[in-house]
Amino acid sequence: MASHQPQRSLKHEYECFVEQEIENYKDSIPRSAILRIGDEAVANLRAGEQVAFGELLLWAEVDRIIRNRLRIPSYASWRRRRLKLIAEYRRPERWGLSADAPIVREIPSDAEAHVLVVGAQQEGTALYLAANGCQVTAVEEDPEVVEKVIAAAGVVGLTSRVNGCVTALGEWYPEAPLHAVVCSPAAFERLTAGERERVIEILKSATLDGGVHLVQTLVAGHSAVELDELRARYRGWEVSIVRDETKARTFLARKNVA
Repeated sequence: MASHQPQRSLKHEYECFVEQEIENYKDSIPRSAILRIGDEAVANLRAGEQVAFGELLLWAEVDRIIRNRLRIPSYASWRRRRLKLIAEYRRPERWGLSADAPIVREIPSDAEAHVLVVGAQQEGTALYLAANGCQVTAVEEDPEVVEKVIAAAGVVGLTSRVNGCVTALGEWYPEAPLHAVVCSPAAFERLTAGERERVIEILKSATLDGGVHLVQTLVAGHSAVELDELRARYRGWEVSIVRDETKARTFLARKNVA
C-alpha cells in the first residue's frame, strides 16, 4: 500500500494546526493576559509607524506575538515531522499487523476506496487504511472510542479520510458503495442471529463487485462467530479462511464480479 497527500493539503493542514495552537493558548490564559498581549501588539504597530490600524491588523499582530511565544515550528519543519509520522502510520507493523495480513493484501490503496471498519478493537485498522489512502467509516457504539480514532487521525491530518459514526452496527446504513468491510470479533456477537442476517445482507448489497468482507473468527481460542453461519450468510461469494504469520484466523468473503 502507498499513498501521498498533496502538498496543498499539507499546507492547509499546517495553517489549521497553527490556528488551533494559537486559539488553544488564548483559551488557556486569563483575559488580563490577553489584554496585555493586546497592549504589546498596539505598541509594536505604533513603533512600526503604523499610526492607524483596524481590528483585523491588531488581532493579526496578537496572533504573531502568541505564535512567537509558542515557538510554533515552520511549515518546512512541521511538514517533515508530519510526513515521517504518516509514513509510520502506513506500516502495518505499527498497528500490530503482519505484512501478509488479509487487510494488507486484500484492501487496495485507493483514494476512491470506501472501507467500513466496525468494532472497538479496530482503531489501528481505521488509521492504517486512512494513512494508505482509503476513505474510512468507523462505526462504534462507544463515543469515546470514536473520539479517540478521530483525534488520532487529526494528529497526522487524516480527519478528512476518517468519518466516525457513534451508533450500533444494526442501526447503521451505508450511504455510499463499499469496497471493503472489516469487522472486529465482537461486531456480530452483539447482534441476534436475525439481526446478523439483516445487517450482512445490507452490507453485501452495498459492496461493489470484487469487494471483500473480513471478519476475524478466532480469538483467545474460541470462535467469535460460527463459521457455518458465516458461510451460509455469504453463499454465492468466494469464501475462505485465511491465516497470517501470527496464526490469526480471518474469515474472508469476496463478492464475485458479475
